[in-house]
Amino acid sequence: MSRFQFVSDHRDAYGVKRLCEVLDLNRSSYYKWLAGQKARAARQREDRLLAEQIREVHGESGGACGSPRVTAELHAKGLRINEKRVARIMRTFSITGIRLRRRVRTTVPDPAAAQVPDLLQRDFTATAPGVKYMGDITYLPLADGEFLYLATVLDC
Repeated sequence: MSRFQFVSDHRDAYGVKRLCEVLDLNRSSYYKWLAGQKARAARQREDRLLAEQIREVHGESGGACGSPRVTAELHAKGLRINEKRVARIMRTFSITGIRLRRRVRTTVPDPAAAQVPDLLQRDFTATAPGVKYMGDITYLPLADGEFLYLATVLDC
C-alpha cells in the first residue's frame, strides 16, 4: 500500500492536511495521485487483458518463450506493443520463459572437508582502509566453451 492510498483510506477520520503533514507528503502530490486514479485503474485493466494474451502466446510455445519472442508473436497478431511493457507484465504476473543456458558447475565441494570459518562474522564495515579485505571468484563463459576466471579483492 502506498502512502497516498493510506491518506485516501483515512482522510475522513483525520483530514488530508493532517495526514499529509504526518506522512511528510505534499498535498498537491496526493491530489495529483487522486486525479490519476481512473487512468491507473484503466491501465491495470489493460494489463490484465494483455496478460491473458501473453499467457496464450506463452502457452502455445510450451512455456518456452521469453518477452522478446512473445512481443514478436503479438506483433505478428497485429498488436502494437513495446517489449519493455511485455517484460513488465510477464514479471508482474509471474510468466517466465525457459532459460536454455546450462549452469556449469565448476567447483564440487568435498563433503568431508571442514567448514571454513566466517572470519568477518558478516560485518563488512571497517574503521580504516586496509583493515578488512574480502574476495570472490567468478567464471565467465567464452564462445569456444572455455572459461575465463575473474578474481576480485575488495577493501571493506
